[in-house]
Amino acid sequence: MVSRRRLLAAGAAGGAAALVPAGWAASGRALAAVASLDAGDIPKYVAPLRIPPAMPAVGTGPERDEYVIAVRQFRQQILPRPWPRTTVWGYGSTAHAGSFGCPAPTIMARVGRPVRVTWVNQLVDARGDHLPHLLPVDPTLHWANPAGGVEHRDRHGRPDGSPQGYRGPVPQVVHLHGAHSAQESDGHSEAWYLPAARDVPPDFAVTGGAYAEFRSRFAERYGLRWAPGSATFEYDNDQRPCTLWYHDHTLGLTRENVYAGPAGFYLLGGDDLPDGVLPGPAPERDDPPNTAYHDIPLMIQDRSFTADGDLFYPGGYSSHPDGPVWVPGFSGSTMVVNGRTWPTLTVQRRRYRFRLLNGCNSRFLLLSVTANATARPARPVLPVWQIGSDGGLLPEPVPHERVALGPAQRVDAIVDFTDVPAGTELYLVNEGPDGMYGGGRPGVDFAPADPRTTGQVLRFVVSDATGVDPSVPPEQLRLPSHPRLGPAQRVRRLSLNERRSGDSTIMLLGVLDERGRGLPLRWSDPPTEQPTLGDTEVWEVRNFTRHVHPVHLHQVQFEMLGRGHSGSVRPEPGDRGWMDTVLAYPWEVTRIKARFDRPGRYAWHCHLLEHEDNEMMRPLNVLPRGAAEAGDGGAAAGDGGAAAGDGGAASAPAGPGSASTPTG
Repeated sequence: MVSRRRLLAAGAAGGAAALVPAGWAASGRALAAVASLDAGDIPKYVAPLRIPPAMPAVGTGPERDEYVIAVRQFRQQILPRPWPRTTVWGYGSTAHAGSFGCPAPTIMARVGRPVRVTWVNQLVDARGDHLPHLLPVDPTLHWANPAGGVEHRDRHGRPDGSPQGYRGPVPQVVHLHGAHSAQESDGHSEAWYLPAARDVPPDFAVTGGAYAEFRSRFAERYGLRWAPGSATFEYDNDQRPCTLWYHDHTLGLTRENVYAGPAGFYLLGGDDLPDGVLPGPAPERDDPPNTAYHDIPLMIQDRSFTADGDLFYPGGYSSHPDGPVWVPGFSGSTMVVNGRTWPTLTVQRRRYRFRLLNGCNSRFLLLSVTANATARPARPVLPVWQIGSDGGLLPEPVPHERVALGPAQRVDAIVDFTDVPAGTELYLVNEGPDGMYGGGRPGVDFAPADPRTTGQVLRFVVSDATGVDPSVPPEQLRLPSHPRLGPAQRVRRLSLNERRSGDSTIMLLGVLDERGRGLPLRWSDPPTEQPTLGDTEVWEVRNFTRHVHPVHLHQVQFEMLGRGHSGSVRPEPGDRGWMDTVLAYPWEVTRIKARFDRPGRYAWHCHLLEHEDNEMMRPLNVLPRGAAEAGDGGAAAGDGGAAAGDGGAASAPAGPGSASTPTG
């Protein structure tokens, strides 16, 4: 019999077809066959695009806006009728039963006005008993592991022989991705909590190892103690206007929790530009019915389904006697936008602002607007004008024929339909691959997504305008400047690694050794990235793998300095704004600069969720000035930093994770 270790090795090496017919390198078509629902048989463009409404607040006092938001299980029409509805998880306001959705309603926030959210885990049935996971759970990973009790939580679990794996109450914790949050409000992976269900086994851990500490810190700061089955977070919104999103971040379970549905937009508005300069409005609380929106968030995801309409995820569909087996990546057979497969958006002959989010687990997107849904190579007919990245507006608008988006990345874009004749049908298409992505050009370096299915995303149907468009044409926009970071105090040299262990291969973060080789580290290894509070650092991330990895840092928005063999190639214009997730290409150095101005325990990780859940995440601890550092992965570097975009070459490493003054 094939061993469990050999199955893991096959999957991690990119040959997950040895485990299931569709894994990291497999196509959406193969996965659909296993799921008994052929994506090619699903009709496209029969349902209108669903635009998530604004999340209802429970309080709007003089100091802050307040929300009570729960995650619940419900059924939603994701596939077009007459296919059945799909059981999913999603967030909504506990005071508004009809608000729950997948994706969730959008939290509308303003710069300088705090938002307080009580996040409640309500994954229970009508009797108050816990609901099991919608998907098979591999309990052998380093994960939350509630069944291990307090002593063995947040560790590797044991196989239980069940074909569905762990079936106990599901832990949750919410991370506001891209937010400048205090540590107790960041959604730390070990600050999870179970629902306050009546049937939680008495020997289970009901919270993660970091929960009690952060509950105490929040109570000390705000005088409010978290209730069982929940956590209350405060978001200061002391950053530039930008497009954020919130999602689950439970240790070792993020890939399956997010795939089940709980995610939503958080739009942070401000006064960067006068009203009317950019297309609007976006959804707001108490909008009248049939409000026309011209600022529209688009959460793009890939999903696969069974013939019954249930979500399909490949890890649990193994006949291995130990139960579900982790797979190193996933490509779904359908494209889902705002919770519907292949929807249609009717647009007027005017400009639209789209907040593009890649909400896929592992799929990379290459998006363009075309007149033909299936012709490849795609022939773009309208430019996509990028005006912002993860952390806010760019220095100037950038026209793209194709927009590249790695998982978790956002692009703030304008598409101008003004000169398109009414009645025209256009398509948002995807030429990213149906499997692992190593960079390059579609049709040259890799096969693009299946043009019949995953190569199509959304249809636009153009209609006549019903009023004047006051927004400024994107080519005439003058975007506000913003300050750049000053000199760095430290340079860290870090690594992305593949590591063989017996028959298995996993992806790991790490530092560089004294010879410039990757030194892989696990989540449980001693912290190495421990910046001093208030310091600015340059991180040089060398990718020793064959894959592109979206690298995400909690707490900070950062500047990209360069990439390439030495990290000296200047960023492309679309990468010259603030970012919280950067694409690290194979065998290249990606250089970023960040200032760490909030103390505490955070994380940095790959945002390929399958990788993040199996060791490709590391602690990021910001230490008070004067605190002792233990193996912090760097050394002082004089004034330490090349300015943003200076093109300076990376110096040769001088020791394990060491640093030196960069040239520039």
